[in-house]
Amino acid sequence: MFDTARYDGRMPYRRCGDSGLLLPEISLGFWHNFGHVDSFQEARSIMHRAFDRGITHFDLANNYGPPPGSAEENVGRILIEDFACHRDELIITTKAGHDMWQGPYGQAGSRKHLLASLDQSLRRLRLNYVDIFYSHCPDSATRLEETMSALATAVTSGKALYVGLSKYPLKRLKKAVKILRDMGVRCAIYQPPYSILNRWPEGEGILDYLAEEKIGCVVFSPLAQGMLTPKYLTGIPEGSRAERAEGFLKVEQVQLHQEKIQALGALAAEYSIPLNHLAILWTLRSQAVTSSIIGARTVAQLDDSLGALLSPPLQEALLAQIDVIAPYEKKKSAEG
Repeated sequence: MFDTARYDGRMPYRRCGDSGLLLPEISLGFWHNFGHVDSFQEARSIMHRAFDRGITHFDLANNYGPPPGSAEENVGRILIEDFACHRDELIITTKAGHDMWQGPYGQAGSRKHLLASLDQSLRRLRLNYVDIFYSHCPDSATRLEETMSALATAVTSGKALYVGLSKYPLKRLKKAVKILRDMGVRCAIYQPPYSILNRWPEGEGILDYLAEEKIGCVVFSPLAQGMLTPKYLTGIPEGSRAERAEGFLKVEQVQLHQEKIQALGALAAEYSIPLNHLAILWTLRSQAVTSSIIGARTVAQLDDSLGALLSPPLQEALLAQIDVIAPYEKKKSAEG
């Protein structure tokens, strides 16, 4: 069913920190486009094509859809019907922390939420375990020891092979990593938003910290939810993500970044590289980054994004010009 040449070297793999885990430089995320509002058959075709192209890392969360949970349901059906004999070739991840169900236990960082959510995700995914289970977001109202104990339990119970953290600010990230270590569980991976238009992990010093601690880093939204594609160079096109009522990209965000988007588009044209390829390669320029997660609405979009890997490394002069257009500021985390 699948391409037997999928590991022929077209997809480079990077080691996830100092763990034994290798991840493809480009991973496939299911934040958008895989819910019940989308085409199931297209989702199946995208997953097939991704695997054929060497993508072994599928990234999910409990609330991905829409509606929440539907991405896991769809992926679970495709996994059991099409990928059952390839399970050991795949890295399947999920997360918990954002709003998922009604009542006081449907979100945040309690043991109750995280472990109940993990069980629900496993049922939707039709799996006995996930490869990576994340705390999806920090929760200042819950003691870090409690949240980290839930992650440790996920590993010791065999329901997750590795654990990770997402979107934690630097000071809280450092504390969480230490607490996990003291519990005998290593934080294997960290997942932040990262793009030319959102350089927060650099500004806060997170990438430097991850490199020092040899913790893997998988970044999401390298295309800034599509803003770093040619479609937004002249405004907001009809039918784009910014126009979708159920989406997260807002018209105001595009308008705020329009000047930078146009300048980056002109720079990409000057160097004869598509803007979306430039954006993906830019996130991979740092060895602190293990993999860059992309989304895709169609197989053609997936293939287009993977075309970035055929481009030569970005020149230093180009990187310097990007820094002028979209600089970052070093800052210290205010959260404890």
